[in-house]
Amino acid sequence: MTRLLLMEGNTAAKCSLMHELGARTSSEIYIEAIAAHYPDIVLELLHGADEGAAIPNGRTWGDYAGFVITGSALHAYDPEFAVTNQIALLTEAAEAGLPIFGSCWGLQIAAMAAGGEVAFNSKGREVGFARKILLNEAGRAHPMFKGKAPVFDAACIHYDEVIRMPEGATLLASNAHSEIQAAVIPLANSEVWAVQYHPEFDLRQLVQLYTLYAEDMIRQGFFADMAELVSYREKLEALAADPANAGLAWQLGVDEDVLDDRTRRAEILAWIEAKVL
Repeated sequence: MTRLLLMEGNTAAKCSLMHELGARTSSEIYIEAIAAHYPDIVLELLHGADEGAAIPNGRTWGDYAGFVITGSALHAYDPEFAVTNQIALLTEAAEAGLPIFGSCWGLQIAAMAAGGEVAFNSKGREVGFARKILLNEAGRAHPMFKGKAPVFDAACIHYDEVIRMPEGATLLASNAHSEIQAAVIPLANSEVWAVQYHPEFDLRQLVQLYTLYAEDMIRQGFFADMAELVSYREKLEALAADPANAGLAWQLGVDEDVLDDRTRRAEILAWIEAKVL
């Protein structure tokens, strides 16, 4: 039986708030994404941001075939327990030799664990779609991207970014907003395959983001007013319900990069095939 351990990046209080708002937690989104393609893989959850966090069911690191780090609203550079404990748990998983995959928060705490640096991006928030992510030569040759075109768009939301790579890390992809959009980071007895964007997100999650952060996005200039945001969000919602709607896809500037489940999740699936199975 193949087991993966997923570390929820947010605190239990934040997860409860998400449920109150009718939203999925970061780990729930990941569980849906992986289970859709690998229903026989057992997925278990570690709440690493909370006091008393422990590997579930009395298991040890050796009971798992891999470790996945989900997204988070925390900041990797804050010296608070919810952050430092997750970095410590990630290091433990690497010391145990587990294959590791992370998106957004996962990339950032992996960089911190290995001696890199994370900071607020002076360009502000990258949200909705990370546009024109470009694979470099190492990225084009890396098995994580075997299901991707050399240039692609991806679902995303982040303020922070890795600004200094750890020693020995390999940059795989960049775009105009963030130089480090994907990397392989050696850590202890393992390595972390990680991306700054969110291959686990679906269009439903983007609709949720444009709901939860509506006022912020208007204030930050993404939309002129609430009416404009709602119009855009309604198109996203309609496309989520009917991904074959070519007109809506054209209006929103998206294609199979985000509309096709296997293409959108290609990095996660490639990691599972290459490192877990």
